[in-house]
Amino acid sequence: MAALAAGHAAVDFYQGVVPALIPFLVAGRGLGYLAASGIILAATLLSSVVQPLFGVLTDRWAMPWLIPAATVTAGAGVGVAGLFGTYPLVCAAVAVSGIGVAAYHPESARLARAASGTGHTRMGWYSLGGNIGFALAPLLTGPVLEAGGLGATPWLVLPALAAAVLTGPVVRNLATRTAVAQSAAPRGGGHDDWPAFLRLSAVVGCRSVVFVGLSAFVALYVRQRLGGGTGGSSGAGTVALFALFAGGAVGTVLGGWLASRWGRVRTVRCAYAAAVPAVAGLLLVPGPALYGFAAVVSLALYVPFSIQVTLGQDYLPSRIGTASGVTLGLAVSVGGVAGPVIGLLADHVGLRVALAPLAALCAAAWWIARRLVEPAGAAAVAAVAAAGTEPPAEAAGLPGTAGGPVRES
Repeated sequence: MAALAAGHAAVDFYQGVVPALIPFLVAGRGLGYLAASGIILAATLLSSVVQPLFGVLTDRWAMPWLIPAATVTAGAGVGVAGLFGTYPLVCAAVAVSGIGVAAYHPESARLARAASGTGHTRMGWYSLGGNIGFALAPLLTGPVLEAGGLGATPWLVLPALAAAVLTGPVVRNLATRTAVAQSAAPRGGGHDDWPAFLRLSAVVGCRSVVFVGLSAFVALYVRQRLGGGTGGSSGAGTVALFALFAGGAVGTVLGGWLASRWGRVRTVRCAYAAAVPAVAGLLLVPGPALYGFAAVVSLALYVPFSIQVTLGQDYLPSRIGTASGVTLGLAVSVGGVAGPVIGLLADHVGLRVALAPLAALCAAAWWIARRLVEPAGAAAVAAVAAAGTEPPAEAAGLPGTAGGPVRES
């Protein structure tokens, strides 16, 4: 789990780098809000489309080699983004990085679920790695680009190279162990509950718009409020972005702990209920208190993060990779699509007004989550993931033999 968490940190570092690049691209390339949000869209849209496809592939074949390869791809795209002087090439570079991120998550999430067993806490530690990487991105990107300008982005490839070297052997070892466990795995995983999974996907989509919208614009917003406009202190924006990301590290671990005591669905509902006043406070409360509200927003949005991944896997026990790809893909995709809409509004009515609907989306996520239920047969899913097999056709409610389909490896 430590190795998987470290690799997750490296990959999600590059998701955090893209919003951290935005203020520098706005200043260095003269971009408006709409153009800036288009870069976020480029990093997320293609990624979100292909991530479920990688999930389908990992349901069928074990591909541990994909994890280090995807990590390097994510780093390389960001590394060349600052070297391009034209907007289309910048978008293309971050899109390549997004494909690397997409390729990484389904197989990594499957192996993490196998290593974590039936508990929620250890899966929370895996997600924590990603949150730490995401939170460190603005802290590391800001000084690098302040010192070297946009031409210094190749230095940002180093975490990807280090992670690929570190995690590659561990991932291969874990993949071998899960394949050996296949013959000893208990059969069965329950029915695929598509209505529940679609409701969960809607909840994840609402969260995505809120978090990606704030990630794209909170640095610019705080610079306006505290630094006297978009040309204000870049340090103020960096601190706000770090607060938004760092609260997620605490929220992820707290989410696993709460889920073990309250249940996953109840924890998800409470988190989104708390997010409503937190987002409103971020937009309405003046002064340095903005930083505190940014941290609380992050806490509320990340408490359900890893829980939603395991819920999706348990709602679709015969399609664990697909469930992982969809839930993790939606975590960035819908927000990326909505980003240009927020940017267009901000160009006409200002950032505060454009970001105000995000509080209503938190309320919508809470309302939809009220219809979620704890999935049946959740314990069997972890055993299926550990073995790298699909549940038998009879257990999934499909015609077939008692042995069921076996995962190819």
